[in-house]
Amino acid sequence: MKKDQTMTPRRVLLTGAAAMGAAGTAGLFLTGRTDTAPARSGAPAAGPGGRTAVKSSSFRLQPLTGDGPPRAVPARTPVRAEPILRMSGTGRRMLLTFDDGPDRAYTPHILDTLAKYGVRATFFVCGEMARANRDLLARMADEGHVVGNHTWSHPLLTELSRARIRAEMERTSEAIEQGYGEHPRWFRAPYGAWNRAVFQLGSEMGMEPLAWTVDSLDWTEPGTRTIIDRIEHGAAPGVVVLSHDAGGDRSQSVSALRRYLPRLLDDGYHLTVPRRPYA
Repeated sequence: MKKDQTMTPRRVLLTGAAAMGAAGTAGLFLTGRTDTAPARSGAPAAGPGGRTAVKSSSFRLQPLTGDGPPRAVPARTPVRAEPILRMSGTGRRMLLTFDDGPDRAYTPHILDTLAKYGVRATFFVCGEMARANRDLLARMADEGHVVGNHTWSHPLLTELSRARIRAEMERTSEAIEQGYGEHPRWFRAPYGAWNRAVFQLGSEMGMEPLAWTVDSLDWTEPGTRTIIDRIEHGAAPGVVVLSHDAGGDRSQSVSALRRYLPRLLDDGYHLTVPRRPYA
């Protein structure tokens, strides 16, 4: 059974950007197009249709698809024309990602399962939820998980002005810094809805856009068995799996993880976190 056993204590995450840069250079590369051509806008790339933002406790209840001084914002990244969808490179590597939390009812159970098998994952958190659950962000840092920006209130960004998009992203980055201890280096647009403004602003804030390859559609609550089947059938080298740890009843997602995670490991998959291809 292969496991991702490297656990990065929170104090190491707080020691400086130099170590993170070295890890990024030596780590995983992700695939996505970088250029200056206008990005496609309009309909989301994947997932359910958009809607207006509501309170953090209910923004996905209906079917829709460490304290301390802030760290310096990473250097501006390339402006991409589309989000990164998968990892490149060798080996049977996969990313598990969880959106919309952290939620005190479900996120701790997901973290417990990941810890049991020595696996790290990526959590794209909403600012409202991050502010209310700083201790869970601190635990993610302690256990070596990556925390990314998923906006403050989970709106459909393609319907917002540039100023409102910036506010959604900046407030969330601040909440992540306060709880996790580091500026986020990854961003995911709610509903998979990207446009040029989103790519440009993410780049200005030092974040890379990460989407997904395999959608578990767990937000529809299709049943634990269905979630497991979707993830196991979609498993392949380089894929990025989308699941959720908040925004509704995520008990099926919790149960599914407990069953498919050891199977993926037994099949020889190395479940890890994203690394940027440059310092």
